[in-house]
Amino acid sequence: MTLSSIRTWAVASLLFVVPTAAISAETHIVEMLNKHPDNPKIRQVFYPPVIKVEVGDTVRFVSSDKGHNSASIDGMIPEGADEWKSKLGREFEIKITQDGTYGFVCTPHYGLGMVGLILAGDYSVNLDAAKEVKHRGKAKKVFKELFETL
Repeated sequence: MTLSSIRTWAVASLLFVVPTAAISAETHIVEMLNKHPDNPKIRQVFYPPVIKVEVGDTVRFVSSDKGHNSASIDGMIPEGADEWKSKLGREFEIKITQDGTYGFVCTPHYGLGMVGLILAGDYSVNLDAAKEVKHRGKAKKVFKELFETL
């Protein structure tokens, strides 16, 4: 076997080792808004409030309006997944590393119902546990409505 054919074989074999998720990973955008784009009567929202992604994808939270952030909620992310809390008014990205349901909130507007869900791969992994988490204010009602859409 020549050196050239060994290199060709080595490169070709790598194509079968790279996971499909790494090749097809996507970035999903969630806007942090003062008013819903379709109904301005609805205030302090993530848009869209629920997104479906695959493990390996990235979710980018874009602060389209000032004064918002994104933070994971204790008990509403898969076991072993990284928690997060972005800075106010800053764009933020989180790479999704595990199947499951990820609940998130804008910390200043939590009581006003500014919450959302990321559904990754087999999101049923921790769905029941995520549904059991207690919330305050309007967040309780919004999460109930979001879970009913699944």
